Amino acid sequence: MQIILRADVDNLGRLGEVVKVKPGYGRNYLIPKGMAMPATKANMNIFERERKKLEFQMEKIRHAAQSMADRLNEAHVIIPVRVGENEKLYGSVTTTNIGEALSELGIEVDRRKIILENPIRSLGNFEVQVKLHQDVKCLVKVSVVKYGTESRKKSEQELSTEDVQPATE
Repeated sequence: MQIILRADVDNLGRLGEVVKVKPGYGRNYLIPKGMAMPATKANMNIFERERKKLEFQMEKIRHAAQSMADRLNEAHVIIPVRVGENEKLYGSVTTTNIGEALSELGIEVDRRKIILENPIRSLGNFEVQVKLHQDVKCLVKVSVVKYGTESRKKSEQELSTEDVQPATE
């Protein structure tokens, strides 16, 4: 089945491209969500008339994602966790924890946009990638510290002196 994309779709294509997809994916997902339309002559003409409006909408979404990325690049998230012997965490820090910590800072980010290959299972400072848009990605500084107020103050002071690790453990 050939379709015309009405929006940028990850791993498929960009606005305005004519792509071939499996019929079920096109009929049951892309077309009902308004992300695509069947590639017929009539739809090609309709799409050409709508192109400017759709490009403007996509640029607006991209700009909003970029401004959010600027806020996230400046954000520093501190997540206090309970630890056992040998500084071993009880459980792990996941995208849900990071999303909740960002919400406390007044930055609302969907947890599915936070990219964490594996949950964080140790204390320390990490950089976590957030994919806000197909073209916009940013890094958020996350510090995992022992539960307690003295740990938070210590972490803030150590952030400038310790190396930051990528969150790919």
